[in-house]
Amino acid sequence: MTTTLPLTDLHALHEPMRVDLERAFSRVLRDSQFTNGPDVDAFEDELGAFLSAPYVVGVASGTAALTLMLTAAGIGRGDEVILPPNTFFATAEAVVATGARPVLADVDPETALLDPDAVAAAVGPRTAAILAVHLYGQPVDADRLGAVARRHNILLFEDACQALGGHWAGRPVGTLGHAAAFSFYPSKNLGALGDGGAVVTDDPEIARVVRLLRSHGEVIRHQHECWGTCERLDALQAAFLRVKLEHLAEHQRQRCTTARLYRERLASLDRVRGLRTSPDAGHAHHLFVVTAPDRDHVLDELHREGIEAAVHYPRPIHLQPAAHGLGALGRFPVAEQLARTVLSLPFWPGMPEALVDRVVAALAGVTGRVAA
Repeated sequence: MTTTLPLTDLHALHEPMRVDLERAFSRVLRDSQFTNGPDVDAFEDELGAFLSAPYVVGVASGTAALTLMLTAAGIGRGDEVILPPNTFFATAEAVVATGARPVLADVDPETALLDPDAVAAAVGPRTAAILAVHLYGQPVDADRLGAVARRHNILLFEDACQALGGHWAGRPVGTLGHAAAFSFYPSKNLGALGDGGAVVTDDPEIARVVRLLRSHGEVIRHQHECWGTCERLDALQAAFLRVKLEHLAEHQRQRCTTARLYRERLASLDRVRGLRTSPDAGHAHHLFVVTAPDRDHVLDELHREGIEAAVHYPRPIHLQPAAHGLGALGRFPVAEQLARTVLSLPFWPGMPEALVDRVVAALAGVTGRVAA
């Protein structure tokens, strides 16, 4: 029987940290401070130091980070926010949650990232912000998008949920716009053992309002300054994240090594192509994504060989049933083409070279049988 090769191996990632993770659990259990408290405060400080960012606010998930970030910046009813069609649904969902309307702009076919020219063309009288997605871990062109934002006097936000550890022209992802949202979903580059997220900003007022919103609008106990919600980062996840943050730089190095191996091996295949990385981009390599002809057939064949490849994302935002009115089929042709061809290959820090070879050999066999 062929051994199944997972999309990501969280057991292999966590096993070297097991003792430290168990100690973190025991400390939180002993101290019984499960909501907010010293571990959340310390994690916010440590992540801020890692990013060279002045304000970090831990929240319950990446979706909460996106929603609270936009709300705290004043995005709301009557506003429009520009974002790409080829992103996880939560990017658009967060805009809708504020009362604003998502406006989609197509993407670059080589990088799969927001096309600044398409963004500029989508700006209208109600445009309040650009929500740029660092898809798969590659930073957007923050210089060109920033220029669009300044020219139209609108805000630039980062959906950095997949890109912690990346950078653009030497500047860390999370510090490229007015504010950024991060996710600590378990499979992310810095993953909790459950859900978690953070808002990062250099704007003290956004940070202050997010802190209020995440905990019922309370300034002090029983004093509610505004209508809020319950989106706190719990102390146990913060404690786990503190342990894993110490390993992040090494894990990023390992991700880069594995990505390089994939690129070298895939260079010999005519019908499988990696996405282009800009020379100014420091790719975080959250996922390793290629494009392949007859993608669904290739995916099925890989699964038959025990290789758990996947698709991120098979249906663009405007073609989701919930997103009626954001664009008909054919409106964003690049995003639609990518949705038909992108394929995420097994990938994690420290992935053995032999497993990379196994994936590439399987791809060579499958794509060699796909009709041109």
